[in-house]
Amino acid sequence: MYNNRSNRDPLVVAVTAGLGAGIVTSFAVSQGQHPITALGITIFAALVALICDRAGLV
Repeated sequence: MYNNRSNRDPLVVAVTAGLGAGIVTSFAVSQGQHPITALGITIFAALVALICDRAGLV
Protein backbone atom coordinates (compact mmCIF):
# COMPACT_ATOMS: atom_id res chain seq x y z
CA MET A 1 0.00 0.00 0.00
CA TYR A 2 2.77 2.41 0.94
CA ASN A 3 6.18 2.75 -0.59
CA ASN A 4 8.53 2.21 2.36
CA ARG A 5 11.67 2.03 0.24
CA SER A 6 14.21 4.69 1.10
CA ASN A 7 15.58 7.06 -1.53
CA ARG A 8 18.57 8.00 0.62
CA ASP A 9 22.06 7.31 -0.61
CA PRO A 10 23.45 4.17 1.10
CA LEU A 11 26.81 5.87 1.58
CA VAL A 12 25.18 8.72 3.51
CA VAL A 13 23.31 6.25 5.71
CA ALA A 14 26.45 4.24 6.45
CA VAL A 15 28.60 7.29 7.16
CA THR A 16 25.98 8.80 9.47
CA ALA A 17 25.64 5.59 11.47
CA GLY A 18 29.39 5.10 11.50
CA LEU A 19 29.99 8.59 12.84
CA GLY A 20 27.44 8.14 15.59
CA ALA A 21 28.84 4.79 16.65
CA GLY A 22 32.40 6.03 16.21
CA ILE A 23 31.88 8.82 18.72
CA VAL A 24 30.64 6.40 21.36
CA THR A 25 33.30 3.78 20.69
CA SER A 26 36.09 6.38 20.67
CA PHE A 27 35.09 7.23 24.21
CA ALA A 28 35.10 3.52 25.07
CA VAL A 29 38.63 3.20 23.61
CA SER A 30 39.76 6.10 25.78
CA GLN A 31 38.42 4.14 28.76
CA GLY A 32 40.40 1.02 27.86
CA GLN A 33 38.39 -0.91 25.25
CA HIS A 34 40.42 -2.61 22.53
CA PRO A 35 40.41 -0.56 19.27
CA ILE A 36 39.61 -3.60 17.10
CA THR A 37 36.49 -4.25 19.17
CA ALA A 38 35.46 -0.62 18.76
CA LEU A 39 36.00 -0.80 15.02
CA GLY A 40 33.87 -3.95 14.84
CA ILE A 41 31.06 -2.25 16.75
CA THR A 42 31.20 0.77 14.43
CA ILE A 43 31.08 -1.39 11.29
CA PHE A 44 28.24 -3.48 12.72
CA ALA A 45 26.24 -0.31 13.49
CA ALA A 46 26.72 0.94 9.93
CA LEU A 47 25.58 -2.41 8.48
CA VAL A 48 22.49 -2.53 10.69
CA ALA A 49 21.62 1.03 9.67
CA LEU A 50 21.92 0.09 5.99
CA ILE A 51 19.72 -2.97 6.44
CA CYS A 52 17.08 -1.03 8.36
CA ASP A 53 17.12 1.78 5.81
CA ARG A 54 16.73 -0.56 2.85
CA ALA A 55 14.00 -2.59 4.57
CA GLY A 56 12.00 0.56 5.29
CA LEU A 57 12.19 0.18 9.06
CA VAL A 58 13.41 3.72 9.64
